[in-house]
Amino acid sequence: MIDTSDFRNGIAIVLDGTLYQIIDFQHIKPGKGGAFVRTKLKNLRTKAVLDKTFRAGEKVEDAWINTKKIQYTYKSGNIYFFMDSQDYEEVSLPESILGDNKKFLKEGLEISSLWHKDQIIDVTLPPSVVFKIKHTEPGIKGDTAKAAFKPATIETGAVVQVPLFVNSGDNIKVDTRTCEYLERA
Repeated sequence: MIDTSDFRNGIAIVLDGTLYQIIDFQHIKPGKGGAFVRTKLKNLRTKAVLDKTFRAGEKVEDAWINTKKIQYTYKSGNIYFFMDSQDYEEVSLPESILGDNKKFLKEGLEISSLWHKDQIIDVTLPPSVVFKIKHTEPGIKGDTAKAAFKPATIETGAVVQVPLFVNSGDNIKVDTRTCEYLERA
């Protein structure tokens, strides 16, 4: 159990059986009445943000969260398999935990995972990853008055908008947070 005076950004707590992370907090001492703490909490499973006010001195359950590096190995049906980089244990994750991150998983990619009570609750990909382009139409010369883009299918099957000069077989760096082309690699 932790006291509201111990609140810090990034701390995980359990509230009504749900796991939250403190995004922002503010201690407030009004002229009248008792002090309180206003917080913004992010639900670690659904990513929804909740505004919650606590009385000063109120105690909440502290949630211990570990971060581990895991490496993507393969997919079977809707289950994705990873290897723990420290103890080489195999870890399986359902597609629901990965969400949109699944379109950027390629064999050997190392990602960060958040663990609570021996279960993965969230994964984070590196900010940018290099991919090989499997297919894209050849660029059309001419209209260069504005930046022109075309769709390209990368090795994982995801489609990324790339500049006209990029061709099939090229390696490109993609921002995994925005799904945008960054540069040729």
